[in-house]
Amino acid sequence: MSGSYKGVGGFRKHQLALAALTVLCAGLAQAQQQEATLGSVEVVAPAVFGVTQNLGAKVGAGALGNVTQKDTPFSSAVVTNEQILEQGSQKLGDLFIQDASVSDNTGANTAWSTYLSVRGLELDWQTSWRLDGKPFLAYSTTLPYEHFEQIELFKGASGFMYGFGAPGGIINYVSKKPTDTPTRNVTLGYASSSLLRANADLGGRVGEGALGYRLNVTREEGKPANGGRLERSSMLLALDARLSDRLSWDLQTLYQDRLARDTEPSIRTSGWWNGTAYQSVFPDGSALPTPIKNDQTLVGPGSYTDNRFAHVTTGLKYELSPDWQVQTNLSRSYSKTRRNEQVLHLENSAGDYNIARADSGERYQFQYADVMATGKLQTGTVRHNIVAGVSWQKQMNDWSDASVYTTNFGTGNIYEQNTVAYNSVGSFDDLKVRRASEILQRSAFVSDRLELSPTWSVLGGLRWTNYEQNSLAASGAVTSSYEKKGVLTPTVAVMNKLTPDTMAYASYVESLQQGAIVGTSYVNARQVLDPLVSKQWELGLKKDSAMWSGTAALFQVEKASEYANAANVYVQDGKSVYQGVELGGTARLNKQWSVGSSLMLLDAEYVEGSGTNNGKRVAGAPEQVLTAQVAYRVPQVQGLQVRLGAKHTGETPLRASNRVTVDSYTLFSLGATYDTTVQGYATTFRANVNNLTDRKYWMYQYADYIKAGDPRSINLSATLHF
Repeated sequence: MSGSYKGVGGFRKHQLALAALTVLCAGLAQAQQQEATLGSVEVVAPAVFGVTQNLGAKVGAGALGNVTQKDTPFSSAVVTNEQILEQGSQKLGDLFIQDASVSDNTGANTAWSTYLSVRGLELDWQTSWRLDGKPFLAYSTTLPYEHFEQIELFKGASGFMYGFGAPGGIINYVSKKPTDTPTRNVTLGYASSSLLRANADLGGRVGEGALGYRLNVTREEGKPANGGRLERSSMLLALDARLSDRLSWDLQTLYQDRLARDTEPSIRTSGWWNGTAYQSVFPDGSALPTPIKNDQTLVGPGSYTDNRFAHVTTGLKYELSPDWQVQTNLSRSYSKTRRNEQVLHLENSAGDYNIARADSGERYQFQYADVMATGKLQTGTVRHNIVAGVSWQKQMNDWSDASVYTTNFGTGNIYEQNTVAYNSVGSFDDLKVRRASEILQRSAFVSDRLELSPTWSVLGGLRWTNYEQNSLAASGAVTSSYEKKGVLTPTVAVMNKLTPDTMAYASYVESLQQGAIVGTSYVNARQVLDPLVSKQWELGLKKDSAMWSGTAALFQVEKASEYANAANVYVQDGKSVYQGVELGGTARLNKQWSVGSSLMLLDAEYVEGSGTNNGKRVAGAPEQVLTAQVAYRVPQVQGLQVRLGAKHTGETPLRASNRVTVDSYTLFSLGATYDTTVQGYATTFRANVNNLTDRKYWMYQYADYIKAGDPRSINLSATLHF
């Protein structure tokens, strides 16, 4: 293929738009008719009323087994399927808008996947992502949120729970599973500027309940809020079978084909490498240009990201006794990406830039297997809750030596239309993507939660890991390697039930994080850096009562620092120390009103480094983040509730020197949910507006990188249950 990239198929925009809008309009008309006779209509209550922390939600905490949020001695957050539908968002940052510890770092139509920072720490592309507890590599992959029952965030170091992991935390996507009662619903959605979505969700059991199934299918296409193009098809199929009274089997498989065109460029503020020297043209002390809206102005012709993702996992579970069970799991994930990305290197505060182009192909794979036993036993007056097992995983990174990274490709200004075009030449296969590195982990783990009394319990856990990392030449020969055997990552926690619904805890965790895969804009591009050690201390309190909930955590995280030095080499040097406090709470004031708020105060600095950054704030760590939400159930219209939210992100250092910062900004959101019946079928209508005031702002994206804030966007949907 030559010339401009055509993707995997043409748009059927007009047909889908007509069908979706026809059904939506018909549903809205029916809802208006029903509203006039609400007294004779049975209305389905909303799945979620108002503002909630979901502390009672069960989470899959890796080697700790399945427990509720309120019973884990670590900070966490859960976004439920109903909240996903309410937001109708294309990115994770909007889904976690209620949590002050979470900072949004990216957009919905970029060459990168949507990702987060937690407590000022960026989640790692390689180790921070799980699907049903199994690993996948998230680079350039944005998963289809409508396929998930909930999305879980475990904050902080997670080495014991999941093996190697970034100290920012772990995101775990929990796929929809077969249901005991029939599930039949269809959702149609619209998002500005003209993005249309259709989703079908079917589930139930056959064969006298022995076989369960869940099929979830989505098609989405049109223009996202920034004016680009998106075409996406995805499917989730989940099966389970009760093979005997004690033995069960399950299978989950997810596939997505996602093509994003006219993707927004990355914006770098620290200069570029011209092939012989590093050009530092945006010096420390400069002010960033006046913020602009993230729209087509920044996009040069030809940019796109074509990503295909597949994940399959299967397992067996056997009940040895009422108190003991053993299970085994196998999984494999695969992603293949061809992308044509633009990087704008800012030159001054007036917004002038020099353009670099990155045209590349890459492929990532994970193979994973585990065997785990969970059970309970009594020794004297102490009750033990034991989880033990072994795991194996292999990560394979494939890159192309023919990938292009070209600097000085053109110039422009962020306030004027970018007209510099570059069209990919050749197919993915023409790039001759090859195996570039392999990472192997073998682990054994055991944990015991000892119930010493009705109020006191102690958790002890230990993971033992052998780690091997190899970089490969085109011939397949190993060019560099790193091996570490017998790495121990412990977890210790003490918990006290102050009341039946209130728990205080103290915990300590160690973790080993895989070193970064250096980006293409640095001198040592594609180098895989050595693993990093991190440590975390946390004191916390969780309360979950019928009328209100509250959480508080005091934490400290230490990790090795990674940043670009003055020669534009991405290095590991010294340590970063993060100290902070998190506060969160929700309350139901009465039958109509509920409120919530969240606060994070953070002090993060570089220490023990060889450079001049010691004592400075860590890049990407805001000093404070504050959120507030209010929800109101309208008594005059049964089934209607409205929501208003706000999130304030404080000033954030953009680079390790701290001489360039991203200003603080505040965003508002407005939403409504209406549960009613249409022709006797339970139906839910949803509307949500993000960035209600259409605020222009710069967002911290990555060290030395900024992103134009997304403009106001409107999301509408209707779900029909039948």
